[in-house]
Amino acid sequence: MGVEVGAQAARSRALAVLRIRSRALAVALLPAAVAVVLLVGGSSGHITGGGWGTTRWIVTILAALVLLAAAGIALVVARARPAVSPTVPIPEESAPDLYRMVRDLADRLDVPAPSAIALTPDCDSWLEDRTHPAHGPPPPEGRDEIAGVRGIRGGRGIRGLSTQSRRAPSAPVLVIGSPFLWWMRVGELRAVLAPVVAGTGPSAHPDIAAARRFVRGLDAAVAVTSVPPRGPLSRTVLGAVGWVTRLLLRSCRGHAAEMERGVAAAAAERAQAVDYGLRIVAQEQVGLAYAGWDRLLTRVALPAWRMGRWPSRLDAGVVAALTELSRRDRLAEGFASRLGERPACDLLEEPGTVDEAASLLAARLFHGGPAEAGPDWAPVTWQDYPDEVVDRKWRADAARLHRVLDALGVRHSTDPAAPDSDGPTLARVMEHLSARPEDRDLAGPDSAALAARRGDAYGAMAEDEDDTDLRLGNERTAALAAGLTVELAREEASAPAVPPAPAGATEQQGPDRALWDDGMLPLFPLQPPRTGRELLADHVTAMVCCAAMDTAGAAPGLDWLDGPSLLVEGERAADLGPRVLSLVETGDPTPLRDWLRDLGVRPEKPVRLV
Repeated sequence: MGVEVGAQAARSRALAVLRIRSRALAVALLPAAVAVVLLVGGSSGHITGGGWGTTRWIVTILAALVLLAAAGIALVVARARPAVSPTVPIPEESAPDLYRMVRDLADRLDVPAPSAIALTPDCDSWLEDRTHPAHGPPPPEGRDEIAGVRGIRGGRGIRGLSTQSRRAPSAPVLVIGSPFLWWMRVGELRAVLAPVVAGTGPSAHPDIAAARRFVRGLDAAVAVTSVPPRGPLSRTVLGAVGWVTRLLLRSCRGHAAEMERGVAAAAAERAQAVDYGLRIVAQEQVGLAYAGWDRLLTRVALPAWRMGRWPSRLDAGVVAALTELSRRDRLAEGFASRLGERPACDLLEEPGTVDEAASLLAARLFHGGPAEAGPDWAPVTWQDYPDEVVDRKWRADAARLHRVLDALGVRHSTDPAAPDSDGPTLARVMEHLSARPEDRDLAGPDSAALAARRGDAYGAMAEDEDDTDLRLGNERTAALAAGLTVELAREEASAPAVPPAPAGATEQQGPDRALWDDGMLPLFPLQPPRTGRELLADHVTAMVCCAAMDTAGAAPGLDWLDGPSLLVEGERAADLGPRVLSLVETGDPTPLRDWLRDLGVRPEKPVRLV
């Protein structure tokens, strides 16, 4: 009963959208109808007089202009390419078990099976209509027979089948979040996809499909008219077209939203009978996968992307991150027992290749990297991540910290006669952060010299620094944090932009490749909050880690939840962060100094920087 109620509600809203389309067509044809009446009345002698001839010509010209404008708007709406989500296509030959599972699920739900399956680097799943001619025709079912080795038909038969396939209605594409395939078990994935696959039933209704095509066409036309035109004539024409399409889109927006709610309600009600109990458990895994995926991107993948490297096994990293979470969190102890069951990625013939493609797409969407690997954009495995990313990141942060200290005029050592006093040392950083205001004349630049520098960019930003951010009123600490912020901004501004895609690359790469504008990348930028306090603490931690690696034999490591980590005798140095924060926030170096002494780190020794 609920399925029928939801479907009827969706159909009624779809008819409301189609009525808006019909009214727009009637308004466009109204001047032409009046002109026809006047012309027929004049020729038959029923509408005569001195003013009717002039009126007839005016209405006829107006009708022609309105028809021409309506035809232009209809042409823009018809030719505009609706937005398509960037995905990794999964051909059936590369995942026969996955296609078999989805088709079996569709048969059990008594709905049409999706026409294809694609993966997205996100924790979500949906159905996407890709039947627009701009997205390319669906692959002909008889391709092997027609264009195979025997070739029993000629080129005419191929063209005829292609045209017929383009005109035939096609089921939507099932888009699956790639982290689901690696973290979820086969039964859990089936339960999660049941409500999604059930949506192909309402989508096959002619009225709902027509209403969706109309709304997508209007939305695509609005995007076309939003592009800055070149000349005044095109600006005027596109402005008029944009005004009409926006008016129509606003008129049917409410009905379209209610139509989609009705479709979702009908699909959810239909899927109630399929693995209901397992779906409740699987929904918990959806939230867990989202948390692990977000943590992996912001803490692990983002540092690598900023250095020109992209992890090639992000989905496998999600499993490692969530497994680590299950070990740390007592509430998640039951999740580790699931790992003995068959993972959903076993439904793929080559999961490693698919994971690499999804990882590269994630780097493009969330960071804006190039479409292909190159010298400055190379993949990195998890085994090489500590040496190629963590070590380089720490040394780059330490070098940036010393450049800012040089710009602030901070001396390398309080003892000019000390050996290696001009090298980058951890002692220089600790002395600068731990010195008291009354000791400034003895350790580094005096207060007057630092106050004179408050007119530059570092000083200006230090004045605007919120004291609650650093939790202290230390002028030097605020200036150092502001200097790091300015230095990072300069590096990002001077970084080379992503090279544009070559002309025709979109058409050459197929319907599922680059259907978005490369100039808009990244589509979903990751911007974790980095306050001045966090930025300064990260750079001081990097300097401590460099000193520990160069003088005490520590090693870089990878923590799946927290990103780069220092390994001391194979164990993660989890107590380093609080000691660095104590130095940054209070200026007390004692906890960090004791930790360095116990580890055998020599802060006065220069470290290697990049």
